[in-house]
Amino acid sequence: MPKGVLPGLRRVFGAPAREPRDAEAQRAYKREFLRAIDIFRDLSSEDLAWLEGATRMTTAPKGQIIYHQEDTAEGLFLLKRGRVRLSRLSPSGKKLELAVLEPGTFFGEMPLLGERMRNASAEAVEDCTLCVMSQADIERLVLRRPEVALRMLEILGRRLAHSETRLEDLAYRSVPARLASVLLRLGREHGGVVEGITHQELGDMVGAYRETITKILDEFQAAGYVELGRRRIRVLDRSALDSLLAE
Repeated sequence: MPKGVLPGLRRVFGAPAREPRDAEAQRAYKREFLRAIDIFRDLSSEDLAWLEGATRMTTAPKGQIIYHQEDTAEGLFLLKRGRVRLSRLSPSGKKLELAVLEPGTFFGEMPLLGERMRNASAEAVEDCTLCVMSQADIERLVLRRPEVALRMLEILGRRLAHSETRLEDLAYRSVPARLASVLLRLGREHGGVVEGITHQELGDMVGAYRETITKILDEFQAAGYVELGRRRIRVLDRSALDSLLAE
């Protein structure tokens, strides 16, 4: 790994992830971690052994900035546990959430796309367990196992399609419609209840200011579309929110 990667990790993350003390148990633990990453599925034991030696496992506590937008891009991050939010900051200071990544995927792929700077910030939404690979080691791996590169392209293609949908929402839908879309999606994932998300975070998701989100949510509650609590929103009328999407 290049010298810049490990010192950078020590500054950002501090201590390595806790693993079993026995050396063989440590290797087995790490290989099981790597096997769970989607792009590495079906790799041979030999490949996983090489990969285990080419990565460093570490942790990022909830709220930790893993890297900032426009930081130098040095390595690829593999997400084992927890969730990571990718976001961009406009010149005026407005933050826009690009994606929230679930375990089993990767992020920070800019070096592989010929970019030297990060185009977004990455933040740990929950306590995270990560592995990091240098650009050189990733390049060695895809030359050795080209199917890994194909799987990465599949995932990046899906992310691009999602980003295009978000861009269409921002261009053609009003803020109330964008907020309705987010509430419907999050409510569908959690039984009609959206919990643990602040008005600021909702604003980041739809590209609006916190004050605007608060005003619209109050209007939704007055109309009987939602019920508001402390960091809790219950969707009461899905059809009414759906009707906003057609406007």
